[in-house]
Amino acid sequence: MPKDGKVRILVGTRKGAYVVEGDKRRTKWKVGPVSHEGSEVYHVAADPRHPGDVYAAVNSWFFGPTLWRSRNWGKGWKETGTPMTPLQKDRKPESGEPDPGNPVKRVLNNMWRIEPGLASEPNTLYLGADPHVVFRSSDLGKTWDPIDAINNHPAKKDWSPGAGGACLHTILVDPRDARRLYVGLSAVGTFRSDDGGESWKPTNKGVETPFLPNKFPETGQCVHHVAMDAADPDTFYRQDHGGMYVSHNRMDKWVRIGKPLGDDFGFGVASPASAPGRAYFVRLGGMARTTGEGHFQVHEWNDKSRTWKKLLSPTAFPGNFGVQREGITTDTLDPAGIYVGTTTGQLFVSPNAGKSWKLVPFGFPGIHSVNVANPPSD
Repeated sequence: MPKDGKVRILVGTRKGAYVVEGDKRRTKWKVGPVSHEGSEVYHVAADPRHPGDVYAAVNSWFFGPTLWRSRNWGKGWKETGTPMTPLQKDRKPESGEPDPGNPVKRVLNNMWRIEPGLASEPNTLYLGADPHVVFRSSDLGKTWDPIDAINNHPAKKDWSPGAGGACLHTILVDPRDARRLYVGLSAVGTFRSDDGGESWKPTNKGVETPFLPNKFPETGQCVHHVAMDAADPDTFYRQDHGGMYVSHNRMDKWVRIGKPLGDDFGFGVASPASAPGRAYFVRLGGMARTTGEGHFQVHEWNDKSRTWKKLLSPTAFPGNFGVQREGITTDTLDPAGIYVGTTTGQLFVSPNAGKSWKLVPFGFPGIHSVNVANPPSD
């Protein structure tokens, strides 16, 4: 845990970034530093390798996307390096051929995901962005290198954006092997690299695309989010436009698990370190994209028993709530904390793996992302 003993919820919203501070009991919360007011903050992430370091993907309607870092839990921020996309093919001299010595640089549309590398690579960061691109930094975000094998994939000309744009929103690193990477792209699907990003394999077998004539293509799935099981890095839980899925073989094959819930559409999924074989989804049924049961609800998947459990009483929090792809997360404490932010600004917290829930008494702008400065389970 941080030396001051605090657990911190990092909240990215439509109008800034918030740090919400509490103690290890996770029952009382205070809204601490607020930053980037007025700007869309799609993701805020702590770097567990460097306690106090927090990154924010800020997407300003005026200044464009910029990446910021705080070294003191959000009290002060400095802009760090923001990658740009080289587009040599868009700039042609009189000969009509691309000019390799004078490439065009295009600012990213939006930044979606910040992912720290493993402890064995203390200066490595990954950044996912629109238009379907991922970058790697070896100096904590000062400079960035594009991962060209996915950014310039031969099939990219056929990739379509999702409703939120051409976002690369999920980046996962195998904790046993820094060269094994996973990404998720809307509306393309998931890919795995076993060689540090030099090559990529589509990993969407078994995932249905109900909106396409071919229901099970190699790519074209609109994956919304993927979570890795912390106790078994070969197991993944996936929330897709076409339902909820699990894979037990590094995404080589997916099995749909959400059908017993009825409409198993949603955006977010999380899996805590202290509850192996458990995953938490917020079901958003129908075209309204809200919880739909007349109240806030989280569904727990038990992978061992292959059963579902509703975690909240229908009378606990009445209303219809929207939750985005980064809107649910868990911490590393035991019992696990579960955190859910909504598009209407509510922040729900369970300090005991879903047995009880509280609403943080603060009205946030619409929430894009919820993350936790993960304390160890000591």
